[in-house]
Amino acid sequence: MAELLVNIDVADLERGVEFYVRAFDLRIARRFGSAAVELLGATAPIYLLGKAPGSTPFAGSGQNRSYQRHWTPVHLDFVVEDLERGMEKAERAGARRESEISDHAWGRMAMMADPWGHGFCLLQFTGRGYAEIADPPEE
Repeated sequence: MAELLVNIDVADLERGVEFYVRAFDLRIARRFGSAAVELLGATAPIYLLGKAPGSTPFAGSGQNRSYQRHWTPVHLDFVVEDLERGMEKAERAGARRESEISDHAWGRMAMMADPWGHGFCLLQFTGRGYAEIADPPEE
């Protein structure tokens, strides 16, 4: 089985630590000098990587790092027990609300963005969560 590690580029490492610790009750596990911080408390370790705005993400990239709000096909979902309380906590830490709460067969959701333009969702499962909409197991 592959181990999942989450890496998030931030323009200001200390501000990134403050946001993710305050918003999601994560804790600092290790620091890697001034380059990165490992946060624990989620189901996968989260590494915040200090990367300057305008820097090149990889050799030959035609695009530089921008921390304006951006869309990406990969984003984080944080499951919370109380959606309204989770939203308030994230907003107090610096998140931006991008949608009202939406209701689904599996629970409730709010779309948000961190201070560096990375979108994330807060989810509150109800009933059986995703099992409410899952296909029956194949036999």
